[in-house]
Amino acid sequence: MHPQPPPPPSPRRHPPPPRDAARAPTRVEPLPGTPFGLAIYGAPPASSGPAVGSLVAGIVSVLVSLIVACFGGVDAIAAAEGGATGVGLLVGGAFGLLAGFLGVAAVGLGVVAIRQTRPGRAPAGAPVRGRPMAVAGLVCGGVGVLIVTCSLGLALLALLA
Repeated sequence: MHPQPPPPPSPRRHPPPPRDAARAPTRVEPLPGTPFGLAIYGAPPASSGPAVGSLVAGIVSVLVSLIVACFGGVDAIAAAEGGATGVGLLVGGAFGLLAGFLGVAAVGLGVVAIRQTRPGRAPAGAPVRGRPMAVAGLVCGGVGVLIVTCSLGLALLALLA
C-alpha cells in the first residue's frame, strides 16, 4: 500500500495583527530579579476637542443660515406681492442670531484648535491631531456668518423697498 499524501493546507487566512501590536515600545525597563522586562508604549495621538467643536458648530451654522435665507426669501416674496406679515423676517432674525453665534463660535474654536495642533507644539502628554478638521470648521463658520449676514440684509432691503 502506498501512503496517503497529507491534505493540502486550508485556504483560511489568519487576520493581521492589530495596528497597536506593530508599534515598537518607546522604552523597555528590566524588572529586577526576573528575566522579564516592562515595555512602555507612548500614547497614541488624540483628536483636538476644539477642532471637533469648531467643525460641528460650523456645519450647524451653515445649515441654520440656509434656513434663515429661506425664511427671509419667503418674506421678501410675500412683501413683493403686498401680503407681507413680517413673521418670516422675525423668525429669520431669531434663527439668524443663532446662526451668527454658532458661526462666531466655530471661528473662535477653529483658531484655538489651529494653534493647539501647530507642528512641534504638542502639550504635555500625547500629540494632538485635527488641524484639517479645525480649518474646515473655521471655513464653515465663516461661510455661515457670511450667508446669514447676506440673507438678512437682502430680506431687510426687500422689506424696506
